[in-house]
Amino acid sequence: MISVFGGTGFIGKEFCRRYSDESILIDRSSLEPKSRQVLYLISTVDNYNVLTDSKIDINTNLIHLMDVLDNCKNNNIEFTFISSWFVYGDTNLPAKENSPCSPRGFYSITKYAAELLIESFCKTFNIKYKIIRLGNVIGNSDGKISKKKNALQYLINELKLNNKIYLYNKGNFYRDYIHVDDVVDGIKFLIDNGQNGEVYNLSCGDPIIFKDIINYAYNILGSQSEIGNMEPTDFHKIVQVESMYLDSTKLNNLGFFPKKDIYKMIDDLI
Repeated sequence: MISVFGGTGFIGKEFCRRYSDESILIDRSSLEPKSRQVLYLISTVDNYNVLTDSKIDINTNLIHLMDVLDNCKNNNIEFTFISSWFVYGDTNLPAKENSPCSPRGFYSITKYAAELLIESFCKTFNIKYKIIRLGNVIGNSDGKISKKKNALQYLINELKLNNKIYLYNKGNFYRDYIHVDDVVDGIKFLIDNGQNGEVYNLSCGDPIIFKDIINYAYNILGSQSEIGNMEPTDFHKIVQVESMYLDSTKLNNLGFFPKKDIYKMIDDLI
């Protein structure tokens, strides 16, 4: 059985649905795992919280995490932590698990800090752990898409409505997407087959120019939207790198490959 912390969010909910016979949904108010295997997904989701609450990323991504970890000592726990491509920040591409990390915004920094705390804490108290860094995750079940989170799906919805959309830098940057179905299968695969004490990238490892994705969706939809250009805001430049894609070789060598490519993902969304 797997104690799932954060099982009501986008990815956690899909994991619990897909592996319902093995998942124990842990209430947000509870800090104690109910099984040897722990999957931890509790997290903020973007870098914009600092504009309204400078402590929420720290409290959510670090303080709550440590409260849970304190209850994992001396219990023969195997702790799987879900991290993000955001931890890489400015690094050479494709980003590999051993690439230097230079995160920017508060979300990104606290996710990387969480990784370091987990590594140190788990080694100190002899807790087995794995860290999984996700690429851009998309899927129809994401109920919190916005300009700040999952912008691709937000823009596709705007294309459906024939509303004008704007792309940063004319869409001339790279992204690496993975469908939520492949994500939950990949997480389960790594829980079962990944090596403890390791970091794994979980994405398609297939860089694509953002404007090409938008043009594909535009043509499939027969959209009448006007597509304009927008320069990134100063804040966006501070917290976000222009391009990102991951090296998935380490995961592929274990035998896991995502089933859906970007075009299948967009077809599903449409």
